[in-house]
Amino acid sequence: MRALAIILALCAGLAHAEGHHATEVEPRVSTRTAPAISVGVGVRPFQRPAGIEAYLTVIVPPTVDKRPSLRPFVHNHLMQSLRPFVRPAAITQQARAIETARRRGQVCGDPAIQGVALGAVAGRGRCGIDSGVRVRSVAGVSLSPSATIDCRTASALKNWVTRTAAPAVGDIGGGIASLRVVSHYSCRFRNSASSGKLSEHSFGRAIDIAGIGLQNGDEITVLTDWGRGSKGRALAAMWRGACGPFGTVLGPNANRFHRDHFHFDTARYRSGSYCR
Repeated sequence: MRALAIILALCAGLAHAEGHHATEVEPRVSTRTAPAISVGVGVRPFQRPAGIEAYLTVIVPPTVDKRPSLRPFVHNHLMQSLRPFVRPAAITQQARAIETARRRGQVCGDPAIQGVALGAVAGRGRCGIDSGVRVRSVAGVSLSPSATIDCRTASALKNWVTRTAAPAVGDIGGGIASLRVVSHYSCRFRNSASSGKLSEHSFGRAIDIAGIGLQNGDEITVLTDWGRGSKGRALAAMWRGACGPFGTVLGPNANRFHRDHFHFDTARYRSGSYCR
């Protein structure tokens, strides 16, 4: 009630100071108690409590509101307070359903990495993955086909998509939509040779990407767009940006085996990235 007394005193003072309103009869103010207002805790604005409209009508009667000198005070501080719309229940339920679905399909403890956990993946000889995942999308960008890799490689791929690939593509074709995967887990030697050292693909630590699918259905391909126009510049930016998240980055300039795709791997035996 102290706040009410201050408001009434201010209104009375302003009215008294105006000579041309001196003869007007001061409005009678009710002594009704203001309704209890409970402010909820949370980041969203709370809904104006029921009964507050009647209370405002009582403490600021229409006759006071009609006075030109008092109108700015009344409207700015009482009658025009912000009233955000209450978010419809359907929208809240839909958002919760989407979040639940994302968390249900997450792997590697990251909702941005969607797929299926495979556990140990057996292979011939030294081949295999200790804890493999089949990834179908990262950061909303689908993989076609899904890639069987480990979580370290999946996290590196997500970081590359969000920090490099998506910004490099920009609004070309409406933006990035998918990645065309041409190799993931595979027990084989490097460059598919008949002998030599095992490829990082043999341990689920590598992924080969040949094309970047766009929202409009077009595709940026390493084979046809490397070094050509805006798509070529986007590919060059993607290649450079992969150095860091991945331990090895190979492209068309590396050798004839990579003229049509990027090879990314998270090789653990190097102290730094090897990019060519």
